[in-house]
Amino acid sequence: PLPPPRRFGAAIERSRDLLRRIKDEAGIPGILVGVSVDGKEVWSEGLGYADVENRVVCKPETIMRIASISKCLTMMAVAKLWEEGKLDLDAPVQKYVPEFPEKVYEGEKVAITTRLLVSHLSGIRHYEKDITKVKEEKEKANRALKLTKPYQDKEQKEKEGKGIEKTDSVKPRKEHEGEVKSRVSKPGRRDKEFEQEEYYLKEKFESVIESLKIFKNDPLFFKPGSQFLYSTYGFTLLSAVVERVSGQKFTDYMLKMFHDLDMLSTVLDDNEAMIYNRARCYVYNKKGRLVNAPYVDNSYKWAGGGFLSSVGDLLKFGNALLYSYQAGQFKNTNGKLLPGYLKADTVAMMWTPVPKTEVSWDRDGKYAMAWAVVEKKQQCGCCRQQRHYASHTGGAVGASSVLLILPEELGSEAIDTGLVAPPRGVIVSIICNMQSVSLNSTALKIAREFDKEKWAQYVD
Repeated sequence: PLPPPRRFGAAIERSRDLLRRIKDEAGIPGILVGVSVDGKEVWSEGLGYADVENRVVCKPETIMRIASISKCLTMMAVAKLWEEGKLDLDAPVQKYVPEFPEKVYEGEKVAITTRLLVSHLSGIRHYEKDITKVKEEKEKANRALKLTKPYQDKEQKEKEGKGIEKTDSVKPRKEHEGEVKSRVSKPGRRDKEFEQEEYYLKEKFESVIESLKIFKNDPLFFKPGSQFLYSTYGFTLLSAVVERVSGQKFTDYMLKMFHDLDMLSTVLDDNEAMIYNRARCYVYNKKGRLVNAPYVDNSYKWAGGGFLSSVGDLLKFGNALLYSYQAGQFKNTNGKLLPGYLKADTVAMMWTPVPKTEVSWDRDGKYAMAWAVVEKKQQCGCCRQQRHYASHTGGAVGASSVLLILPEELGSEAIDTGLVAPPRGVIVSIICNMQSVSLNSTALKIAREFDKEKWAQYVD
């Protein structure tokens, strides 16, 4: 068998340097990073402070808000229930949650299904209630995107007939604007996204059904299935579906799943609970001073942005998915391979880009089922190669995050000889205690560093 990977000294050094630059540039108090290669954690580290006032430094076990990576965790539960035959992805949600009213759009009855919810195609609003504002923001973002994109890229898109129509789809959430956003405004200040009142809800909701009241009677922004609008509330509705289908409280079902996945540091973002190693959250005020982030209660959005975790736990989660995805491809294992948490086909379905979607934090990607996916592509010889990977970023009050999975492209000899076992690939998780920080391209650079060094070792 191939020797185990050696130390990744050079990749760690270059990646640490990159993170320090991001940290300094954005004025981030504390940042955590974790990297695993072929299922083994090879680097986890904290830089800066988990608590500035008390000078508590970040450690690998520090726990922070993971924001929208919560959507990926919720999707794992949805996929499991679907595999068990308990959940029909294409049934109207009212089958499971009659408390959610049936919807009418422009005079006709329309159906919202679980499948539409997980890809943000339901028409349910995000934090902004005013549809005209949402459309204006969308057009602005499209114009900015066109300015930043290289000219050939734009031409190519038009050739493929994939040009984004101005009014066709509605604005995804601002905190995910990622790489398009200019670096001029200091992260952590309240950008427009964080001016939405509903980010700062302080009410504690006793159940996910109760939290539906925030948005359940609001009109849909478009006909379900016709457009994309990133919506955390869509995931609040999804949590009600999971609760009814599983017959357990949503939070109980998720905590049991984390236990099965050995994610013992992943918990609810509950203000009252004693959570060891929990970091504080920060923002910059109007004067540019670092201050504690305002108090919020995230019980209205457990599924879409309500979990806390460590980078190590996110790596375990990524590896469980990557293992599931690849286990079905290994032929010659003489029954030695344990099954994946999910079936290979299920993960492949979750990572299949869905038409009419877009991803603001990664312009190469499309949205799939609670994941953004970039497909393998190379247009000309000796030119830029696009690798296949899946990612999700998150932005919450006082926190930003990313989880990125870069699967190894398995050659037939690796699969047939049984010399290697899954998972094969690089996983990167980064979390920081500052809002509005774009981390996706940093995670991809780090993943590439480790991937490059891994192959260099095998060649030696």
